[in-house]
Order: sequence, then C-alpha cells, then structure tokens
Amino acid sequence: MEKVFSQINELSKKYGDYTAQNLSKLVKIKSLSMQEKDVQLELKRQMEEAGFDEVRIDGLGNVIGRIGNGKKILAFDGHMDTVDLGEMTNWSFDPLGGEIKEGFVHGRGTVDQEGGPAAFVTTGRILKELGFDKDMTIYFVGSVMEEDCDGLCWKYIVEEEKIKPDFVVSTEPTNLNIYRGHRGRMEIRVTFKGISCHGSAPERGDNAIYKASRAALEIEKLNERLAFDDFLGKGSVTISEFKSGSPSLCAVADYAHIHLDRRLTWGETKESAVKEVEDAIKGLDGKVEVLYYEEVAYTGLKYGMEKYFPTWKIEENHDAVQAGVKAYEGLFGKSPKVDKWTFSTNGIMTNGYFKIPTIGFGPGNEVLAHAPNEKVPVNDLIVATAFYAAYAYLI
Repeated sequence: MEKVFSQINELSKKYGDYTAQNLSKLVKIKSLSMQEKDVQLELKRQMEEAGFDEVRIDGLGNVIGRIGNGKKILAFDGHMDTVDLGEMTNWSFDPLGGEIKEGFVHGRGTVDQEGGPAAFVTTGRILKELGFDKDMTIYFVGSVMEEDCDGLCWKYIVEEEKIKPDFVVSTEPTNLNIYRGHRGRMEIRVTFKGISCHGSAPERGDNAIYKASRAALEIEKLNERLAFDDFLGKGSVTISEFKSGSPSLCAVADYAHIHLDRRLTWGETKESAVKEVEDAIKGLDGKVEVLYYEEVAYTGLKYGMEKYFPTWKIEENHDAVQAGVKAYEGLFGKSPKVDKWTFSTNGIMTNGYFKIPTIGFGPGNEVLAHAPNEKVPVNDLIVATAFYAAYAYLI
C-alpha cells in the first residue's frame, strides 16, 4: 500500500488547484434547501468531467455518482444545500464570490459543506486514474435538503432508490479529524389553549401565555437534569420559539406554543424525551407533539419524515473507524484525532436509523459552519481528497 499512498498523495496535490476551482464554481451558485437545482447540475457536470462511470440525479434531487460495480458498497455523502447569507455587513468578502486567495477558498458553503463534495469529485478522478479495481461499488452523493431536515435525503436513497451501503463516510467538516458520532436531536412543540375575554377583565378568561410561560420555566429546569454520556456529552433542551395568539391586543390570549430544540445524548430516545416534557409540564394542560417535516424538493417531489433524528456513535475499534485511522497514518505518517461533531449530520439516518457503519472526515472547521466569513483551506481539500481515496482501498 505504500506505493498507492504515495501515488494518492502526489495526485491529490497535483489536482489541488482543480479541486479549489471546482469548489469555487459551486460556491458561486446560491443553493438554499429546495433550491439546489443549479448547483446540482454543476456537481453532475464535474463528476462527468472527472470520468465517473455513471452520474445521475434521483427523484429527490440528489446527485449520485458511481465508480465500480462490485459487491461491497461504500458511499461518500456531502450535502449541497447551504444556509442563507445572513447579515451582509458581517462579511468582509462576497459570500458568493468563491474567491481563491491566500490559501483559502472563500464563501458560503465552503465549510458547510460543499468542500467535501469538491474533494470527493477529485477522489473519483484519482481512483479512475489509478485503475481502482476492487470488488466494490462507490457512490459519491451530493445530497439535498439537509439544512432543512438532516437525513431526509438518505431516507429517500435507501427506501426509494434501494441503495443501502455497507459503509458511509460523511464529508461534513471535521477539521481533518475522524468523527464517529454525535448527539441526536428532535423538534417538539408544546401547545396551550386558553379562553379569551376582554383585556379589561382578564379574570374572566384563561390566559394561554401564562400556562406557556410556567411551562417554559419548567423546561429550563429540565435542561439541568438531562442524561450525560462520556463521549457524546450531555443532553440538552432549549426553547427556540414562543408564539401566542388572541382575538385582539385588547384580549386575553387563547393560544400559545413553545418550540423545543432537544439534543439527545446516548440512551435518550424519542419516547423518553417526550415523557420528560410531559412530566415537566404536568397540570398545565399542554399538548406535546413531535413535529413532522414535509416539503417539495426542487424536482417537484413532496417528501417528508418525523423530526426525530436519532443519536448515533460507533466504537473506536470498529473496522470503519480503524480503516480511517490506517488510511490517515499511511498517507500522513501520524495518528489522527478521533472525535465527534457538536452539530447534527446525515449520520442520524445512515447510522441512527439504518445502522450503517458511518464515520466523518471533512475539510474545514465546524466553528465556521453557518457563520460569516466562511472559508476553507485549500490544503484541507487536498488532504480530504487523499483520505477518501485511501479509505476506498482500505475498507
């Protein structure tokens, strides 16, 4: 393998400018969730140019590139949708400029997370150039709608496209570390109903805002007593929205709801989290429900899932992790850091739901995800390109 490692390193560096230019082209195309069509067509073009065996777009809009047609199935995933630009005065450069300077590609999506797909396009080119001939099918997936509903794209790929890999590598940003899990999450709404009356005599009514406010204080207390895991850390819950309604601003509110962002550590489930909220607000007449996501993809397909995104992790001694460690050591002559994400990824579906061994390795630092002045080192793209190619040989 030493010779192969050397060839991979040489080619990933040789094509470093090519990778950066491809990423720049992707960044210049604004691609919010459900608006990814143009960026997907560009990614498809790049895969075709790189010499992939097959490139197609599925019914939900995911770009699926394939190399090989063997028994074992490996998939690399990177989502192509980004969050919006935010307050423009916080940016010191054009977020859609895709500028390459001082060793970085600049712009929205460079870290979260079009840098990963740009790198794996070059990986595909390298594998073709090296004559990769393992008994393996490799899928390179530019997925959609992750920012809106992480995992939905892979639910579609597994259930509708009938592609279920043996291993998955998420190319979300890991700062070039190997990640093996993260907390899950869910979105919960608690609804309160009251009885309106004229605001001049509030005692005649039943104010839903007061119920929701008391519940909010109980949720704050609940956050302090949630479970803890040595690897993933503590579960958490916070209120991210409070809405109310009344017949007029001179009337007692007859409706209120709070929206909970619940992060789940190891051992916490949808059922346990719902029961904790129900117990916390007991006596306040609140209705607790897990929300459902259903939207129309850019292809026109309506698709959805419950907003429960399971916790996942795999053990450090798992073959999927160890293949990554060996690939990194073989390429770079040092040991990688094995860690976890703070945020959530499509791993909640590939591993959390479907139990497919999943690891993460991606260019860029996750602290720049969703932040102004997002940029990724070109060297990170080169390292990621090499890692993905070596991983295909070792897994």
